[in-house]
Amino acid sequence: MKLEIQKFSLAAALTMGVIYAVCAIFVSIWPDFSLQLFGWLVHLVNVDKFAGDTQITALGFIIGLLQAMVYTYIGALAFGWLHNKFLKR
Repeated sequence: MKLEIQKFSLAAALTMGVIYAVCAIFVSIWPDFSLQLFGWLVHLVNVDKFAGDTQITALGFIIGLLQAMVYTYIGALAFGWLHNKFLKR
């Protein structure tokens, strides 16, 4: 099944935007638990040493959201292009 690359990429970027927003809300409500989860994810014992006093600001949220969506869009474009290319073989 051939992918419509633009639509697939947009869907992936919007999905990542929603996930990013939910994550930001989670971090703002439970910052200590979020750091603990992040530490488990990246195998760090003392993650608070590296990100202990990080705060979410409105500008930081918007910039991070845009970055996450743009990077996901570009990655999904590459994935869709490769997927369609391999289908032709």
